[in-house]
Amino acid sequence: MFNSKENTMWMMNLRLLLILLFLLVLVTRPTSQELLDVVQPPSNDSQWQCGCETPPSHGEASPSDFPNLLQYNAYKVIQRFKKTITSDPNNVTATWVGYRPCTDKGFSCETPPDRKNTPTIASVDFNGFHLCAPTLSGFLDQLPDLAIFHANSNGFSGTVPNLTSLPFFYELDVSNNLLTGQFPSNLLTLDELLFLDIRYNSFAGSVPAGIFWLGLDVLFLNNNGFSQPIPASLGTSPVAYLTLANNGFTGSIPASIGNTSNTLIEVLFLNNRLSGCLPHEIGLLQKATVFDAGANHITGTIPLSFGCLKKVEQLNLAGNLLYGHVPSVVCNLAETGSLLNLSLSDNYFTSVGISCWELIENKVLDVSRNCIVGLPNQRSLLECARFLLKPKCCPLSAYIPCPLNHPDSSDDVLPLPAPAAKPTGQASLTYNAIHNTHSK
Repeated sequence: MFNSKENTMWMMNLRLLLILLFLLVLVTRPTSQELLDVVQPPSNDSQWQCGCETPPSHGEASPSDFPNLLQYNAYKVIQRFKKTITSDPNNVTATWVGYRPCTDKGFSCETPPDRKNTPTIASVDFNGFHLCAPTLSGFLDQLPDLAIFHANSNGFSGTVPNLTSLPFFYELDVSNNLLTGQFPSNLLTLDELLFLDIRYNSFAGSVPAGIFWLGLDVLFLNNNGFSQPIPASLGTSPVAYLTLANNGFTGSIPASIGNTSNTLIEVLFLNNRLSGCLPHEIGLLQKATVFDAGANHITGTIPLSFGCLKKVEQLNLAGNLLYGHVPSVVCNLAETGSLLNLSLSDNYFTSVGISCWELIENKVLDVSRNCIVGLPNQRSLLECARFLLKPKCCPLSAYIPCPLNHPDSSDDVLPLPAPAAKPTGQASLTYNAIHNTHSK
């Protein structure tokens, strides 16, 4: 039994203990907001709460991460190629992330003709990216639905991969790169190829005859190291824009060029080592607006058939070994045709037709450094004599495959005054190809 004093102390301790317990309960009791937070997580701006796509994880990609299997396969090819890039000054490859390769910079998607609702990489445009890689093999040839590849102004080395496994491929531009080797003959099997631009590289050797058997509209081979004669199969080509300039081609311009009369619009043979005579078949090129065979070793006279080039605007034969008379039927093209510029400088012509004098005055015709008596800036008499005394092997060609308004009958009929030069309708694609390394 407790005495009264002890009983009082016990009651006080018990009361104090109860007060402490009560205070402890108050301190640890959750608020109503905290109780609400248990069943409703705090709001934030995460994509998964907005009904948006969950961000890709850092794990291995799987086919289920992509819209279709074709894009998954393309993704793997792109990622492998990305690892081979040795220079990327514009940080282009930083966009080659995620599981939507169609949105990567430089890539575009379309649905292949043989598949429905399965868009995949169909076009690659690397123009001006200045990417560097040791090879395009393992990339370009591993995108099976690719139709277009443009890579002007980059630093890709090696050669053009074998593209025979790309059934839809029709446009290739690898100009202004560091590609080497022989002409990429695997291209000859691409039946759908319409556009081929491999200018400004270091390809060498001959150009195969088969390139002119394709249905090409555009063929730019300029500024390489090609040599050997131009194949006679040129005449079978439907090409509209052709430049072979700044190479080392030898032999004559094929006479078969006349067979391209319905398609050929611009052609550049400029700055090669071509020789022989000018074929009169050039006069059959009824659609030609640009014909340039300057800076070669071509000899002989100008065929009268050149007077049939009614649509030619730029005609350049400068820097050759041509001689004889500059016929009025050619100069008349400034009046009866579309001629804007006729360059015959640095040859060995000895006279010009009556209608040519007006063009010389108007600076449409350049005959400087020839052997024409009475004109300034001509070769010396000794230089002219040394050349003109050498045997000549080219026959005179009087063949004219069209009716002429001003026949070249000894130039004894005064022509109408030549008009001022007419403005051209559009810039020349082929001249742009040799003066500007940037592609279309």
